[in-house]
Amino acid sequence: DENGAYMIDRDPRYFRPILNFLRYSKLIIDKDIPLEGVLEEAEFFNVEDLVHLTQEYIEARDSNAKARIKPSNHVYRVIQCQEAELTHLVSTMSDGWRFEQVINLGSGYTYGNDDQSELLCVVS
Repeated sequence: DENGAYMIDRDPRYFRPILNFLRYSKLIIDKDIPLEGVLEEAEFFNVEDLVHLTQEYIEARDSNAKARIKPSNHVYRVIQCQEAELTHLVSTMSDGWRFEQVINLGSGYTYGNDDQSELLCVVS
């Protein structure tokens, strides 16, 4: 304008870390602000030191995230059935469940004239 002021039309959420870096030479950023947005702004304003620092933060965050990846929690179900019921059990299993193990507990009782094995089916 006539006073020599510049209008900067950028997202203030990502611009605040740019100003803080120019003031303090440190990356000061809220946890809820994505580093990728700050990196984009730093590249836009060509603040090379901040570009490199933000890239280092992103790399460190990503490598820490990979190191902290825990195996996913599996849900297991144990279903008790008789040998004659196994086919019906398999055919009625909902999508996403799969058999992990079938354990034969042996002959538990006589069903009619047939000796039936009792089974434990472990599904996940």
